[in-house]
Amino acid sequence: MRLNNATAVYFSPTGNSKKCALSAAGVIGRNIEEIDLTKADSLPDGMSFDINDFIVFSAPVYGGRLYKGFAEKLTRLNGNLAKCIGIVTYGNRDYDDALLEMKNILIDREFIPLGFGAVVGRHTYGQIQTQRPDNNDLEICRTLSKEVLNKIEKGIFTIPDVKGNFPYKDGGNGGSFYPQTNSKCKMCGLCVKNCPQNAISHEDFKTIDSEKCISCFRCIRICPFGAKVMETKEYVDFAKMFSEKLSMPKEDEIFI
Repeated sequence: MRLNNATAVYFSPTGNSKKCALSAAGVIGRNIEEIDLTKADSLPDGMSFDINDFIVFSAPVYGGRLYKGFAEKLTRLNGNLAKCIGIVTYGNRDYDDALLEMKNILIDREFIPLGFGAVVGRHTYGQIQTQRPDNNDLEICRTLSKEVLNKIEKGIFTIPDVKGNFPYKDGGNGGSFYPQTNSKCKMCGLCVKNCPQNAISHEDFKTIDSEKCISCFRCIRICPFGAKVMETKEYVDFAKMFSEKLSMPKEDEIFI
């Protein structure tokens, strides 16, 4: 079959999943359409694809599940038998049921997922695999796409099994550490514009709504002044323990 150019659909607060999606999609075609679902209200209702489209979906794992907001956005897509790949990125602990959850949602929305990947990226907390996904990880994403293209050329459209359990474990809610704002804040509003949850006050650019915040730390990563921080003793102690616990690097996995 002849495929249209690839589309990369990703939820990527700190860039890990975006890198993986674009690497995988780049194998399919040079003209890659990007659909960034990271920002709040980033998806119109009823977005549809075509049977000859090829989509790479990629998103991070939150507590062993897809972030609930991203999962909900996926349910607003219509696949119409479009072929796709699903990739989850995780912070060197485990991806638990996230990949199975993505698979089931995609099938339910009438996509045909022909391959899946679980790729290690920098963990939100602490100093865990801070340089990943690295070139080797991104090559795994490209390999996944090449293997899926090979399936398509052979006329094989089987959906692979993936790891995970159903009913799913509780998760997908984000973390429990909420960024602070120090005196370096210049009120530029960059964090407000880029928060996936609209959790940062539009009035003072400092107050964070803990009911909305998912602890993705996007604001910390993108602030050009170092004004968004995590400096509480509780977080510092946890991050140190967690970094030691997850110091042994895990390997990526693909399912064809």
